Amino acid sequence: MFKKIFTSKKKSLQLPILSLLIVIASLFISNYLVKHTTQTQIYHNVNEVSHNRVGLVLGTSKYLKSRYKNAYYVHRINATVNLYKTGKKDYVLISGDNSTVYYDEPNTFKNQLIKRGIPTDKIYLDYAGFRTLDSVVRANKAFGLSEFTIISQKFHIERALYIANHKNIKAIRFVANDVSTKYGFKTLVREKFARVKLMIDLLFNIQPKFLGEPIQIGQ
Repeated sequence: MFKKIFTSKKKSLQLPILSLLIVIASLFISNYLVKHTTQTQIYHNVNEVSHNRVGLVLGTSKYLKSRYKNAYYVHRINATVNLYKTGKKDYVLISGDNSTVYYDEPNTFKNQLIKRGIPTDKIYLDYAGFRTLDSVVRANKAFGLSEFTIISQKFHIERALYIANHKNIKAIRFVANDVSTKYGFKTLVREKFARVKLMIDLLFNIQPKFLGEPIQIGQ
């Protein structure tokens, strides 16, 4: 009887342990692939960045839930202005979430970039950049860009670049200043799981939620 109970408990533990091992392996493999296959395409110094006609800025919220200004947002704005004013790009494509009338990442970025000296006719908005995959693929398919420079923090850039490489889109990345580990700890943890989700999306060839009519930048 005790042997049967022990065997039953052993079997009941096998599935959770196996599931945990699969999750750990998935996190490790996806993180390794994304991180180690993109490093040669990432630039930290503006002087090393080659000219691309368009810079794709990946959106984020301006404020945190605490109502403090989001450091990721601030650094992406600074990086975008830096690239434009040093002649590394001619146009800016801002891709972000505008899923409700109360939340508008693209126009929030646009207003700040105009204040920082980028002309409004040099700025284009992608309102359907709900995910990084949507932003990268739409830049290619909806805005007709075969080459562009992506602007965000390094952890985000690695994932975006992996998508571009998988889709045969020629892209380089310019890294906006990052934040401290303490400040961005939750974001970095979420990023690990986002990379697993990315692999699943690419495996099943998931497409952007919307594509819409083609838009020509600079026409």
